Amino acid sequence: MKTLKVPLQIKILGLVLLLGLLLILLLTGFFSYMESKQIEENKGRMALELSKTVALMPTIIDAFQTGNPSETIQPLAEEIRKQTGAEFIVVGNKDGTRYSHPMKSEIGRKMTGGDNDRAIIKGEFYVSKANGSLGPSLRGKSPIFNKQGEIIGLVSVGFLLEDINQQIMKNFIKVLLVSLFAFFISVIGSILLSGNIRRDTMGLEPYEIASLYKEKNTVLHAVKEGILAIDKDGFITMMNQPAKKLLHIKGSVRHMKVDGLFPSDYLYEVLKHGNPQVDKEMVWKDKTVIVNTTPLIDENGIRGVVASFRDKTEIEQMINTVSEVKRYSEDLRSQTHEFTNKLYVLSGLLQLGEYDQAINMIKSETQVLQFQNSVVFNQIKDTKVQAILLGKLGKASEKKLKFDIASDSYLEELPSHFKLSSLIVILGNLIDNAFEAVYGVESPTVKLFVTDIGSDIIFEIEDNGRGISERDIPFLFDKGFTSKDGNEPRGFGLSNAEEAVKEMDGIIEVQSSSDTGTVFTVYLPKELRN
Repeated sequence: MKTLKVPLQIKILGLVLLLGLLLILLLTGFFSYMESKQIEENKGRMALELSKTVALMPTIIDAFQTGNPSETIQPLAEEIRKQTGAEFIVVGNKDGTRYSHPMKSEIGRKMTGGDNDRAIIKGEFYVSKANGSLGPSLRGKSPIFNKQGEIIGLVSVGFLLEDINQQIMKNFIKVLLVSLFAFFISVIGSILLSGNIRRDTMGLEPYEIASLYKEKNTVLHAVKEGILAIDKDGFITMMNQPAKKLLHIKGSVRHMKVDGLFPSDYLYEVLKHGNPQVDKEMVWKDKTVIVNTTPLIDENGIRGVVASFRDKTEIEQMINTVSEVKRYSEDLRSQTHEFTNKLYVLSGLLQLGEYDQAINMIKSETQVLQFQNSVVFNQIKDTKVQAILLGKLGKASEKKLKFDIASDSYLEELPSHFKLSSLIVILGNLIDNAFEAVYGVESPTVKLFVTDIGSDIIFEIEDNGRGISERDIPFLFDKGFTSKDGNEPRGFGLSNAEEAVKEMDGIIEVQSSSDTGTVFTVYLPKELRN
């Protein structure tokens, strides 16, 4: 079932508005409730204080001693009522008979509501709610004492609950208007916030950001190159696994300073100037790395640098392998060319009628090929080595030198970790060097012996050249070293061969003298030690 994906902007807008609405409603209800209680409390306190004031007035107390108290009390009570805004001020005697009332027709009648006992009997001052002649009201009750301290009557000051509720409603409407204004502000703020977040996320939804994040991590760890990113202060924000492996780093390096982990001066230079750098060669610890850097730039300027780097050694090995494969291909072309020439000669002899010479040529070539093929195909059973040797046989024939594969050589199929590229680098370089070593000597001969007896595969290449000087032997496998003349780049063949041998956990040895020539011996274990 496909899940409905709601846009981030709608989520933020809906969430903020919902929270804002709930909060506003909650606060509006709370403040309205507290306001209503406060209004009611204030009205009750005002009614009580006003009733106390009237009850303590000497004029009111003295009026109780006259024959017609209402004549004095009514005008005074009404005047006070109008001045204070009370709904009614009722003064009654101990029996509850009214001496004053807003409605004159009620004077002389009994007070209603049934809430006078606490004042008349107990002499208490209090606030009560009751339904009187004017309707439900909030009342302040105070007893009237004479000079001897005896209760002679009471004062009841009240405000209609209807009026109080109207005032509460007016205040609620004011609070509600303020709340609606606050809600309107929250709507505007929510729209601006969601728009700002959408701009910050470049219009992408969360699920799209999550997908891009997963893809980024997958790509970063899938590429063979090391990738490193730092912020404008030089703290590492990202480093993939190939980078950690290349720099020999373990564990997390996030938020660590790049200093000490990578050539930081180079990165700080890019941070300062903002110029990308391409294919810069740098030496770091025991490695030579090729580095490319690109500054991270936004509207605020340079905010970081991303560097990608790779081990130059691996690139060189790949180039060397390609070169050796190319040379191997040229050897095969040489062999084809040599046999083509022989076929042309044979064709010419046949056309001239020199059949005896043609037959002798065929017998001679057959004998040589039978011997060589007998060793190569019957005793050397690994197709990779067979292919290399066939190419070298053709090249030797073209160069007019003898390439002799020892008759006691024997080799079964090599283990799976023996790669063709490595064999081409090792055998190709050593045999080619031997071919060059015998150039110009009498009866130039290169011999190859191979055996797999024991735990090692042994290749021995011997030549009858002029030999190698003793002072040069320690430097033979140094990259760039050569004893040959010429302007072409040299000194990499033996170095590459030694590196390939070491990668296979093998050993290469050399013996040389000016009398007997040079012998290279390679020992390659059948099983890797690591």
